[in-house]
Amino acid sequence: MSEFRKAKKSVEVTAGESVRILRELQELSQNALAELTGIPQSTISAIENDRVRLGVERSKVLARALRCHPAVLVFPGWDVDVESAA
Repeated sequence: MSEFRKAKKSVEVTAGESVRILRELQELSQNALAELTGIPQSTISAIENDRVRLGVERSKVLARALRCHPAVLVFPGWDVDVESAA
């Protein structure tokens, strides 16, 4: 196990794409997510297509419904060095 090799990033994901990916993995439609969050379906569509910014408050609401940490949605490509991780 001492031969740790960091995985290579193969794809860049936007905040909107991360919302869509998590929603689809949980087999939720945009309408179902809208019902869970109170965010209109049209806004969810706009977020997923990067026409509207996700924002901190929306990320909190969506993260609760998608059962993830808001940072997963806001910073999908965030990379933390092992040495600096707490």
